[in-house]
Amino acid sequence: MVGTILKGMSRIRWHELTHAYGSAVEVPSRLSRVAWGDARTSASALSDLGLWLGELAVFDATVEAVPFLWDLAVTDSVTSRSGVIELLQTILEHGNPPKIEVQQAAHRAVLDGRSMAEVLARDEDAAVQAAARDLVTAIDSHVCDSCHPA
Repeated sequence: MVGTILKGMSRIRWHELTHAYGSAVEVPSRLSRVAWGDARTSASALSDLGLWLGELAVFDATVEAVPFLWDLAVTDSVTSRSGVIELLQTILEHGNPPKIEVQQAAHRAVLDGRSMAEVLARDEDAAVQAAARDLVTAIDSHVCDSCHPA
């Protein structure tokens, strides 16, 4: 799996993107730590990503990071897959009202992974299964002004 996970990440112009605390230049290193780190390293990197990309609001870096989060969620060797799935749900639940187009793009990136969430809901890992079931429910019940304008 090494070589295919996070493929294309270097093509993203992270230095031009922002997250909750400024430049997104360090997002790739955190994604890599989630991918290949031991449980402690992965959890720490995932915590940073949560703060930067979804817990406060969503940002242009969030939009670019979501496909890589889906990669991590479906890769068995990733130690914190359930946490990655929970971050995807967090992203779906948060917005960025001043930048409604960013909010819509971030949500769409999560919503587009529904089929992967369904597969993960049948995973052998109970924590992954539970997180994925919650995400499928969140996807199916998702309503927000940016995704479903009145």
